[in-house]
Amino acid sequence: MTQTLSIPARFNGPLASGNGGYSAGAVAGFLGGAAEVSLRSPVPLDTPLDVILENGSVRVLDGETLVAEAHALPELEVKVPEPVSLQEARRASERYRGLPDGPFSRCFVCGRAREDSLGVFAGEVKDRGLVASPWTPPPWAAGESGQVLPELVWAVLDCPTFFAAYLGEELPISFLVRLGARIDAPVLAGEEHVVIAWPAGSDGRKRRAGSAVLSGDGEVLAAARALMVEPR
Repeated sequence: MTQTLSIPARFNGPLASGNGGYSAGAVAGFLGGAAEVSLRSPVPLDTPLDVILENGSVRVLDGETLVAEAHALPELEVKVPEPVSLQEARRASERYRGLPDGPFSRCFVCGRAREDSLGVFAGEVKDRGLVASPWTPPPWAAGESGQVLPELVWAVLDCPTFFAAYLGEELPISFLVRLGARIDAPVLAGEEHVVIAWPAGSDGRKRRAGSAVLSGDGEVLAAARALMVEPR
């Protein structure tokens, strides 16, 4: 069965391609529930992409180019650290290391150069080995129910993992290549949340990290695991 998908230009990560988390979440939406998405090439913006559904898996194609593939997960195990308070997250965001210019400066989730970003500016939480940011989803991020759209939750789970993976190190260019995520409970627009991310190992050019969206009182609402790769 073939359907189509187009990532709106406003949901960029790098300047000319889709935010990895948003794109992965949009692909996962064809499966429903927890899923793992592998990004095989930059996701073009405002471009109709072919979506092929086969036996609980998805492939996304731009012509003959494989853009992404995904499969449903019966469950996604992510060991989430102890929660970070809103006050701690606010202090941590003051240590956000995102740059005001460069290829990710206009990311719609974490771009400093973008006035309409989602404002997820995750900085180091002292003595915790993780990063955190407060986040209040705007009304436009939600559907009629008031719940934030799943692909936007995926986007917010993505960006902080980069800063967690290179905690205490220089920040190189690195791209999301795989993201697995689950949403456990509604994320509501207008309520202040905490987004956290933590390093989960490295192997050469590969970096792994976990992330979670927490309610203001520390309940885990969504969680993810990410794999990033530095280009050669």
